[in-house]
Amino acid sequence: MSDAAFDAWMGEVQARMEGALSRLLPAAHVAPARLHEAMRYAALEGGKRVRPLLAFAAGEVTRAPSEKVEIAAAAVELIHAYSLVHDDLPCMDDDVLRRGKPTVHVEYDEASAVLAGDALQTLAFQLLAEQRLADEPRAQLEMVKLLAIAAASRGMAGGQSIDLAATGSTLTLPELEFMHIHKTGALIRAAVLIGAACGSALGAPERAQLDRYAKAVGLAFQVVDDVLDAEASTATLGKTAGKDSRQGKSTYVSVLGIARAKALAEELRGDAHAALESLGERGARLMALADFVVLRKF
Repeated sequence: MSDAAFDAWMGEVQARMEGALSRLLPAAHVAPARLHEAMRYAALEGGKRVRPLLAFAAGEVTRAPSEKVEIAAAAVELIHAYSLVHDDLPCMDDDVLRRGKPTVHVEYDEASAVLAGDALQTLAFQLLAEQRLADEPRAQLEMVKLLAIAAASRGMAGGQSIDLAATGSTLTLPELEFMHIHKTGALIRAAVLIGAACGSALGAPERAQLDRYAKAVGLAFQVVDDVLDAEASTATLGKTAGKDSRQGKSTYVSVLGIARAKALAEELRGDAHAALESLGERGARLMALADFVVLRKF
């Protein structure tokens, strides 16, 4: 796949998701207006939409209708948006900048940020429940289950808990990987599997391949995030650069060093590619996304 073709596809999906999220979120003028404004502020006009991109690319593997993938991708992205709102709170990572603009609790207030995060999370599950996204009810229930696990104590929330508890201590590489399999990787895995679930049912071998791919990309995403946090500027990242180091958090850079962290990202990219080999052209978008995740500069 050429770089130009991939970039065009990525731009189309990102624009489509901006429109879908704007449509699916409550209108800002609807009461309670301040809460709905904060929800829209958190979810719109920002971000690379990596998780929706992964959902759409996985949907190509199963020939899923794009209108179904759009809803599933929106649900995953709303969970991601909620997690960022809560992660930025003073009681968590205490950050003032996200996606190049003030964080929600700075732009509004802490109570509004907590409520906006809560409402974004529950809206995600409403979307998965109210529209038919799979041919079989059991398959759609599995999608709900996948997203719930990815967001809860065995996923993102659990990873954040580990991260907070480990602040100021030095984690081993296995401990760091365990944390990020939950904090970052779980939702990326859910995006891939839920996107694929909108189409034809996969056999166990192909589902295992997608799972292997998603796990590799999920870890690679975090490794690259840690490298960028160490090397890029706040203006480039759209969030406060170097904050993990100043807060005494273990990262792939602090544990491995820059060079070994970059090598690990490349190794994970290779694992992701290898997982897709037997899918042929159906896995082309996913393969290109693995490259995008590892080679991105912001």
